[in-house]
Amino acid sequence: MSILVKDRKFYRTLFPLIAVIALQNVITFVVALADNVMLGMYSETALSGAALVNQIQFLLQMVVGGIGEGMLVMTSRFWGAKDITSIKKTTAVGLLLGIITAAGMWAAVFFLPREVLSLFTFEQTVIGEGTQYMQIVCFSYVFFAVNSILLASLRSVETVKIGFIVSVISLGVNIFLNYMLIFGNFGAPELGARGAAIATLAARIVEVGATCLYVFRIDQKIRLKMRELLRISGTIFRQYIKVGTPVIVSGAMWGVAMAIQAAILGHMGQTVIAANSIAAAVFEVVTVVAYASASAAAVVIAKTLGEDRKEMVKPYTRTLQMIFLMIGAATGIILFFLKDMIVGLYSITPETKQLALEFMTILSVTVVGTAYQMPALTGIVRGGGDTKFVMINDLIFMWGIVLPISAFAAFVWSWSPVLVFICLKSDQILKCFVAVAKVNRYRWIKQLS
Repeated sequence: MSILVKDRKFYRTLFPLIAVIALQNVITFVVALADNVMLGMYSETALSGAALVNQIQFLLQMVVGGIGEGMLVMTSRFWGAKDITSIKKTTAVGLLLGIITAAGMWAAVFFLPREVLSLFTFEQTVIGEGTQYMQIVCFSYVFFAVNSILLASLRSVETVKIGFIVSVISLGVNIFLNYMLIFGNFGAPELGARGAAIATLAARIVEVGATCLYVFRIDQKIRLKMRELLRISGTIFRQYIKVGTPVIVSGAMWGVAMAIQAAILGHMGQTVIAANSIAAAVFEVVTVVAYASASAAAVVIAKTLGEDRKEMVKPYTRTLQMIFLMIGAATGIILFFLKDMIVGLYSITPETKQLALEFMTILSVTVVGTAYQMPALTGIVRGGGDTKFVMINDLIFMWGIVLPISAFAAFVWSWSPVLVFICLKSDQILKCFVAVAKVNRYRWIKQLS
């Protein structure tokens, strides 16, 4: 039995999806990294304040991402069956939920900014900088949600290049405006954190404008019309709730858990906040291939089932697992050897620099586990229709193990930031054992209707 499948159609579908989604994600994360680096050059307090706000943005990304991934499980299978009408109806449901989520989060952070940020740190200077940043950047939330859902719909029908193009445009707008508004170049006022927020908002508006232009004027696969998004199918909505709710809950709980992780580290001091923000931003960039492989795997598995080719699911699954492991090993090596050069870009204290390097060394090990278990569970298993298992697994590991132990380590046992960080990332290795057992039993293939 061959470990790698000899099916050219499989590779012609998988690798272009991984490549373009990864490039799109690189650009998306580089936009955030540009804010991070330029604010780090401006002041460590501005960097720390924006970093805390980005934890809230991350929560939104996880919830909206969950809405999009739940939608993708359905639309990819509809794509395999060539059921375009159902793809349109599912996209309408996803957009409705995404907009409601983004609007709710905007209201919370716009009207209660200091109260929200005080959950992450007691440092008033950091809260002050973060408040300035958050009250502007929160207006980008709805634009982000609409853009993410539309791109997820396109991704499910294997249209991915537009996502990359839109992200490149967004990056250009963001970097130019960051340079102009953070530091006061080209005659603009020096706005610091507020300048970074304005740049991010402008980039999101340009982003969604370009995506909508493609979806409603150029796309030839879905041929979506604006009026079709205003009609919600009760049948599709109920089906989405069944399939998508576990994905949304998983994304929301993961986003909240990441925010709590940031709060745990945030209450250990400003140096720890800054070091974690640097490590987290870099980690997001270097793991884009792993995240892209998860999304691509979900599309491939769901589409294969939609085409009623169940006999190919097992060989595809074996091959995907080998690819995930190779991606993890390569990512860990890259992160380990580039960490010194990356940290050198920041104008930070020696203590912050040393701590950031230690955090990134830990991540260079745990990323191997992340690159295997995350796409195995959220790509293969979820793509097969078993969305509930992934949710339960995430809840047990994060809320039952990692967060309680890490909180005790930080606040009761008074462990060092490095040991607390190890506790926070330990689930990325532990989940691998569950992933191996679950994936290779093939009990995750489910009917969606």
